[in-house]
Amino acid sequence: MEFDLPDHHRLLQRTVRDFAEQEIAPVAEELDRTHAFPYEIVRRLGELDLMGIPFPEEYGGAGSDSLAYALVVEELTRVDSSVAITLCAHTSLGTQPIYLFGDDEQKQEWLPLLCRGERLGAFGLTEPEAGSDAGNTRTRAALEDGEWVINGAKQFITNAGTHISGMVVITAVTGTGRGGDGRGGERTPGEREISNLIVPNGTRGYEPGEPYRKMGWNASDTRPLSFSDCRVPEENLLGRRGAGLRQFLHVLDIGRIGVAAMGVGLAQGALDQALAYARERRAFGRPISKFQAIQSKLANLATEIEATRLLVHKAAYLKDAGRYFTLTAAQAKLKSGRLAVRAADEAVQIHGGYGYIEEYPVCRFYRDAKILTIGEGTDEVQELVIARALGA
Repeated sequence: MEFDLPDHHRLLQRTVRDFAEQEIAPVAEELDRTHAFPYEIVRRLGELDLMGIPFPEEYGGAGSDSLAYALVVEELTRVDSSVAITLCAHTSLGTQPIYLFGDDEQKQEWLPLLCRGERLGAFGLTEPEAGSDAGNTRTRAALEDGEWVINGAKQFITNAGTHISGMVVITAVTGTGRGGDGRGGERTPGEREISNLIVPNGTRGYEPGEPYRKMGWNASDTRPLSFSDCRVPEENLLGRRGAGLRQFLHVLDIGRIGVAAMGVGLAQGALDQALAYARERRAFGRPISKFQAIQSKLANLATEIEATRLLVHKAAYLKDAGRYFTLTAAQAKLKSGRLAVRAADEAVQIHGGYGYIEEYPVCRFYRDAKILTIGEGTDEVQELVIARALGA
């Protein structure tokens, strides 16, 4: 069992850390304050081959693996979660379905643009009545004269409304009755058939709504989507008709590795800030880092971060090895989200009143952390996934 990162992974980690500290950190507070999407940073991520890390070079990707992807996401989140979730959602949710389930023509059309970061990908799953109950999709697509006619709405969708957004993969009900249920079984009469469809930005009838006013992730793009008699060609069906449920469950499993890496990165960033502040802040004649109460907070956070990081790396390793990773990814996501919330809270506490001031990164970290216990499956859903995997 090898715990040291291979040389090429360590080089990538160092490169992204330097990039984050030199090019993202100086503008992160302003981007958050002004709710400005980081177009220039996304362009630079594309130039560094970071927008298509786990995808083959033949499609413009970096040809790397899930561990490399997790390392990049962690390093970005140590500095800014908005940039990290932009890359994370683009890779795991926007590009991954095309790579996994697209035909050759769909891959050739979209993957080079997505992997170079020239276009952003999005995944439209969540709806007003389909959150944790993702199979309760209400958006419908009817096949008419060689076109899918889509009607419905999505919400909380990342990357769908920027100037460089290219397409969104959406789930939609495409029929009812008997046939394959997408899980290897048969649908019962009246059971809904769910499929995935590619909807390019600019398609008539597809309208990204106004961006949400959010607690955190203020420099990322999150908004509702509406579809009103939106027509896309029949060949925009992604994968087999009726396989949408199986497809999006697999995509979510993969996505949890990235979000778990975000949790570790935010926790590490909060610890870094707290330690640096504790070394400088003096009280009662000495740095507060010398007080046992502060040392206890720092020691416990450092220990939990290291343990959780190993869990994330294990999930990435299992996926890359072609082994079952659903359980480990859910465990990593559950643990890292809760750790991020706790680490941000402790970092603010160590900063005292300054932790409540926006000029200090821990204030932004505190606002950014909570969504990690909600997005990509709530903590409660992760507990269900873990319990079922245990045979409960």
